[in-house]
Amino acid sequence: MSKSVVFAQTGKVEHMADSSTQSITIQAAPSRIVDVIVDFDRYPEWIKDMVSTSVLEQYEDGYAHLVEFEIDASVFKDKYRLRYEYADDLSRIDWTLEEASTVQRSQIGSYELSDNDDGSSTVTYTLAVELSMPMLGMFKRKAERMIMDSALKELKHRVEAS
Repeated sequence: MSKSVVFAQTGKVEHMADSSTQSITIQAAPSRIVDVIVDFDRYPEWIKDMVSTSVLEQYEDGYAHLVEFEIDASVFKDKYRLRYEYADDLSRIDWTLEEASTVQRSQIGSYELSDNDDGSSTVTYTLAVELSMPMLGMFKRKAERMIMDSALKELKHRVEAS
């Protein structure tokens, strides 16, 4: 199943093949969640397997445009760069893989945040990854779901604990 994604800031259209989506409710306002998501320098403090991050380019407003990540998940290691775009109201954060890495051929993802008007917010995470190595579609989607489940739970814990 292929779906098109229109990026928040530029209106650029990317096609996502076999994307996975998950949502979680976090007891915080969207602005607090965005503060944690965009604080890339602190990712190694709360994201399992994240070795390092480095903001390489920023927009004029200070938000990261290009970020380099290094992960060590014991079964694989990867260093990759993601290019970010933000909705004007920060209700959506999109990213794409800048160039192929040793593990990933492409990655397209987004966070969508919505205020539940009760002190909580819903965060919806969509991710499509094309790996450099062959993998059956059902295993790839299962891996994407596991990555998203872990990422959303770690985000929730970080936001609610601070």
